Amino acid sequence: MSISRRLASGGLIDRSKPVSFSFDGKTYGGYAGDTLASALLANDTMLVGRSFKYHRPRGIFSAGPEEPNALVTLRSGARAEPNTKATTVQLFDSLDASSQNCWPSPNFDLRAVHQLAGPLLNAGFYYKTFMWPAAFWEKFYEPAIRASAGLGALSGLDDPDTYEKSHAFCDLLVIGAGPAGLAAALAAGRAGARVIVAEEDFVLGGRLLSDTAQIDGVTAASWAALAEAELGTLPHVRILKRTAVFGAYDGEYGAIERVSDHLPVPPPFMPRQRLWKIVAKQCVLAAGAQERPLVFPGNDRPGIMLASALRAYANRFGVVPGKRIAVFTTSDDGWRSAFDLQAAGAEIAVVVDARTEVSPEVRKLAGNAPQFLGAHVSDTSGYRRLTTIEITDSTGKTRSVTVDTLGVSGGWSPSIGIATHLGGKGSWSEERSAFLCSDTPPGMQIAGAAAAQWTLTRALESGALAGAKAASYVGLGLQTQKPITASDEASGTNPVWLFAGSRRKAFVDLQNDVTATDVALAAQEGFRSVEQLKRYTTLGMATDQGKTSNVNGLAILAGEIRKTIAETGATRARPPHVPVAIGAFAGLHSGKHFKPTRLTASHAASAALNATFVEAGQWMRAQWFNAPGETDWLTSVTREVKTVRSSVGICDVSTLGKIALCGSDVGTFLDRVYINTFSTLPVGKVRYGVMLREDGFVMDDGTTGRLSADHWVMTTTTVNAGKVMQHLEYCHQVLWPKLDVQMVSVTEQWAQYAVAGPKSRELLQALLDDAFDVSNEAFPYLACAEFHVGNIPLRLFRVSFSGELAYEIAAPAGYGEALFNALMQAGKPFGVTPYGTEALSVMRIEKGHVAGSELNGQTVARDLGLGRMMSVKKDYIGRTMAAREALIDSNRPTLVGLRPVDRSHRLRNGALLFARGVTPAPDNNAGFITSTAFSPGNNHWIGLGLLTRGPERHGEIIRAWDPVRSGDLELEVVDPDFVDAEGARLRA
Repeated sequence: MSISRRLASGGLIDRSKPVSFSFDGKTYGGYAGDTLASALLANDTMLVGRSFKYHRPRGIFSAGPEEPNALVTLRSGARAEPNTKATTVQLFDSLDASSQNCWPSPNFDLRAVHQLAGPLLNAGFYYKTFMWPAAFWEKFYEPAIRASAGLGALSGLDDPDTYEKSHAFCDLLVIGAGPAGLAAALAAGRAGARVIVAEEDFVLGGRLLSDTAQIDGVTAASWAALAEAELGTLPHVRILKRTAVFGAYDGEYGAIERVSDHLPVPPPFMPRQRLWKIVAKQCVLAAGAQERPLVFPGNDRPGIMLASALRAYANRFGVVPGKRIAVFTTSDDGWRSAFDLQAAGAEIAVVVDARTEVSPEVRKLAGNAPQFLGAHVSDTSGYRRLTTIEITDSTGKTRSVTVDTLGVSGGWSPSIGIATHLGGKGSWSEERSAFLCSDTPPGMQIAGAAAAQWTLTRALESGALAGAKAASYVGLGLQTQKPITASDEASGTNPVWLFAGSRRKAFVDLQNDVTATDVALAAQEGFRSVEQLKRYTTLGMATDQGKTSNVNGLAILAGEIRKTIAETGATRARPPHVPVAIGAFAGLHSGKHFKPTRLTASHAASAALNATFVEAGQWMRAQWFNAPGETDWLTSVTREVKTVRSSVGICDVSTLGKIALCGSDVGTFLDRVYINTFSTLPVGKVRYGVMLREDGFVMDDGTTGRLSADHWVMTTTTVNAGKVMQHLEYCHQVLWPKLDVQMVSVTEQWAQYAVAGPKSRELLQALLDDAFDVSNEAFPYLACAEFHVGNIPLRLFRVSFSGELAYEIAAPAGYGEALFNALMQAGKPFGVTPYGTEALSVMRIEKGHVAGSELNGQTVARDLGLGRMMSVKKDYIGRTMAAREALIDSNRPTLVGLRPVDRSHRLRNGALLFARGVTPAPDNNAGFITSTAFSPGNNHWIGLGLLTRGPERHGEIIRAWDPVRSGDLELEVVDPDFVDAEGARLRA
């Protein structure tokens, strides 16, 4: 296939390596070294999409990461990647890309009818247009807006690729590998510093790749290649290509490396992207600058591009994007673009400069092309591509010029976003006509164009000096730098922020369709702060984060409110500086890698006993055990409960959080985190405790046993194990660091089993024989002990979650399976049964014990009937907040037991509770059902609930209303303890 805009020679592409790719289903050709944008332009494809709001045609605008228009979706299926800048995509064979925000195609987009509603779609239209009728907002307006909003679309499929995280440490991080960045890296690397160079492009060099300047007697691109080669020989220098630093944080930097994005599919065992956390003693920000466009009527047509981008496509990629090109500028740099384009063989139709005075040396750069000074472009024509421009000269006379491409140059804006991430702000420099940053993060220097050092010589000098200073700061001495000679360049500019002309829209933000009129309207309506302007108009909120629009927009606002740009200020940049995939932040922590499935020591043995498993937190736990002939879960669970109540059962409770605490001050520490007192707990005893959050609400409950004078073991709920450990660490390290307390999570180190039922003592005695006496006299209720059987350490706790005589026996996890099998073998004479979490839940509901459904983050201890545990003799976390008026209100819902009046009815979790005879309505709601179970001992369904003034209403008949499941039945309010209310069984 012919490549119509490709030069026969020149550029840095490799013409010996042709590449085939497709865009919107059509096959094209390019070369190795191309970007997707340069290859499309080489194939004379300028129109690539539509704008966000008006669906106006949009063409390629830039040649780098500042691109606002050329957003495409790469690949298809699960690997589809929307909103990718075509200007930064390295071309690879079989690349498949498609346009966005248009239907059915960019050439013919039915949603372009939005332009007819343009007068209604000005700044903040959604705040003013869709106010009436109010009911239409949810039913019509919001769905319609959401359907139209957005650009690309996610595939909705699981990402098949992997992402990695990595850490790096260095003396100097160099952000950007243009002239200043390379000079800084060379200076520091030669001094022996550990240097990391992070460059977003797939080639080092930055502007050097696009310029025809000379450095030390060689071309700029050749000098960049030589610098890269030397850096490669330095032992402590690491070069990270395709790596964008996206944020500065406290003492570190975040970067994203596109490891395999330039390949159709990542190779085996290679990630698609890698997230870097870089800890650098020093940093040189050499991220360059972005050329500013000009704001004039009709400035958004395909074919209107940044002048420096035209230069880049010609010099780096060997592509001249148009047949007949005009340049509209307010800076000397625009004339340089005209010179390079002519040198590449392009026809320059005209050069228009809004300045009235331009030096003769600069004007010579345009050759024989017509020149207009003190003039401006006042209108344009063309729909899918620019066809003509209208020029208004210094006398006010207008003339039309036929062109298909217009390069615009309004000066340069330093890329200082990363330097402001820790709170700094840019300050306006009239001399440089740019925002500069002096309040940089600790250890950061800014060099090159990012510091408004516009000429190549100044950029190289500032970079080398910054690198040498960084090496000196880390103790390597200040090295004398070898002078670097470079071509002279003119760098004058006189910015003009808005040009008058026709009544066509003059766009400030090309992606979000923000016009100069929108900025003026925002100022007129009182949105005069730069932050308000941003949010009211969406200026700078697109994927380019205002890289080409912010300064123009702020300057126009300044003019509207009659202030200087310095007085108006700038918006604050926040990370990430470039888009970062959420998958990269997650890294390998996705799917099961995010929360790896944990198996208990008895898992294999339980599976052999026909267990059905359920995920409980990060663990797989046996939910119930199917016996022969049982066809449904309720039958199995009922059998398990009956066996435990009449004989003995074994349940794996290893998943409960276990935290070992040691030290002389553990008792004092526990007094401060639990609502009840623990410092008085004797050695060999266990106590139940409740822990509050700082706001007074219950965080967790569990037991803590004192194994020796300075050795304690705490248990938590399965789900809150990590949260409680984190809370305890915070309390110790931040609140009470002087307490003699050490703690460690031992959840995975110990396997633990509940042995419950009236024959549990007999089973344990048969297992332990003479190794330990489990009689009631020797080992009463709430006792605990450590002992050995042979050389195996064991722990025994006499606690009960079922209301029966029960124990929990623990062994090191490596002996866990053997312990489970030994318990089952010893229990055979007693008809032992393993039981799962369902039977455990049934028995705790029968006993009125609270669990996750009641510990829901909205209950206080008094709500759960635990108010008497709250000590009045000591302070503890949450005590003051728990005494707030609303939390001690007698009308708060409190724990009750519930049973159906008609015993055949089933109770459902979540059903709402109402007094009998009232209409179900939010104002009449008296609570809800938290937990339900079929109780074999009662032979009907029972439940626990939170009911307003619950303890006062025992015996009352109330109504349970469940509109979701069509439930409506009467319940009797009872004590939550349905089994052995006196506690005789568990103390037997």
